Amino acid sequence: MKLQIAIDLTEMGKALCLAEKVKDIVDIVEIGTPLIIKEGMHPVRALKSKFPELCVLADTKIMDGGAIECHDACEAGADIVTVLALADQATITEVVKTAHAAGKQVLADLIGVDDLATKAQLCLTLGVDLIGVHTGVDRQKQGGTPLKDLTLLAEKIDPSKIAVAGGVSLQTIDDYVRLKPGIIIAGSALYNAADIKQAALAMKGCLRK
Repeated sequence: MKLQIAIDLTEMGKALCLAEKVKDIVDIVEIGTPLIIKEGMHPVRALKSKFPELCVLADTKIMDGGAIECHDACEAGADIVTVLALADQATITEVVKTAHAAGKQVLADLIGVDDLATKAQLCLTLGVDLIGVHTGVDRQKQGGTPLKDLTLLAEKIDPSKIAVAGGVSLQTIDDYVRLKPGIIIAGSALYNAADIKQAALAMKGCLRK
């Protein structure tokens, strides 16, 4: 089980500073969609250049133009690229083909999907490496969490292929650990913590129980 930090900020300098603080604790550092929209692939390139050994996920949320967008992310140094599971099968296939040719991985994000199991199984058939169970920030504001979706999906596909995200905190992480997903993703619970290193170490400890 791996721990991923999702840095969903819009200030590149701050994002890189946070990544440096936890690079030896977390397994994956995610450059979030807000920063990618603002700065393009510059943060991915900067992070990988500064810490080449770090596993970097670019949360590109590709919906179309699979080959060109995936190529740009891989070229910038992303080890994992995300595609929306809602995208056309042709787009998902292009992302998979492009990423795998570069020796990189693809995560299909199920955000907004109704039939999670069917879509997840289709994405795996198309060659994606990881499935993202994701409750977006807007749904979180209405009380949504990904726990129910993870519980459902973990019974349908290999849970080690699942990455779960959406408001995971130190208070709730044990509920997710019990379901044994491959990756647990935490965002604001880490980067808004008074001490990000201690928060990351505490979460990492929960994964080892």
